[in-house]
Parts: sequence; structure tokens; C-alpha cells
Amino acid sequence: MALVIEAARANVANGTGGPFAAAVFESASGRLVALGVNLVTTQGLSMLHAEVVALAFAQRMLGTYDLGAPGLPRHELVASAEPCAMCLGAIPWSGVRKLITGARDADVRKIGFDEGAKLPGWRDELEKRGIATVCDVGRAAAAQVLLDYAAAGGAIYNPGKAGQVAG
Repeated sequence: MALVIEAARANVANGTGGPFAAAVFESASGRLVALGVNLVTTQGLSMLHAEVVALAFAQRMLGTYDLGAPGLPRHELVASAEPCAMCLGAIPWSGVRKLITGARDADVRKIGFDEGAKLPGWRDELEKRGIATVCDVGRAAAAQVLLDYAAAGGAIYNPGKAGQVAG
């Protein structure tokens, strides 16, 4: 999680995107497969959330759309914040077997982001699909990246509100 939070912090400091990062790791070895940061504003594409970027890079690196395919080691997604509605939908399709998150949905919404409509029991739904969840890992540090982003006037890119500045 420390690597992911630092990547989110660097993404903000370098002006390369929003205050989010994610990475795919091999569960048993801890080997980093792919790191992704939020690129929504810099690439002008709403779907380039950190989780989606990390999953896409991991799938490309491993040459498969299914990170849970037979013969592959188990993979986990580590994200600086709980997933939004879009990323929540991408996780089961990716094949990862575990999700670890830092900041909570409430931390993200607090600075003005719209996380979309999510089932109240989203963790239970992932668990039913064989995807373990661990939340609040490094929450204070991850939430601080969000607060720093808002304090610096980072863009809050909700649908229909392009370029809105935090504040």
C-alpha cells in the first residue's frame, strides 16, 4: 500500500492526474505486476481510473484478459481508495482474487468526487465471487493525499462538471 499511496501522491505533485493509484501484485510472492495512476484529466478519458489502468497494464504484461486464469499465480489489486462504481464493475471481470483499499468512499466523496451508485454490500458481492476484500489499509495517508489534492485546487471531474475545481 505504501507504494500505491506514494504513486498517488506523485501523480498529484507531477500534475499527471488525479489523486488515485493502484497496483496489481502476485499474492504469494508480492511481486509487482503493474502500477497504474489516474489519468482522467491528462488523457481526457473518463475511464482511465487508476484501478482500470493497473488492471489493463497487468493483463497486457501477462498476455491475458483473465488474471485468474489456470496456471497463473493468484493476483490482488491494491488501490489507494475504495473503488467507484465503474472500477467496482471491472474488478470481477479482471480475475483478481483480492482487493485491498486505503481511503474510504466517504473520504473520496468528502472532497467532491461522485463515486456513482454502488451496492451498500459491495464487499459482500465481491466475496460471493471469490474476491477477498481488505479495507482501510493506510487509510489516513491515502485520505491525506485526497485532502492535499483538494487543498491545491485539483480538478474534480464528475460527469457533467468538467474542470470543476475542488474547494
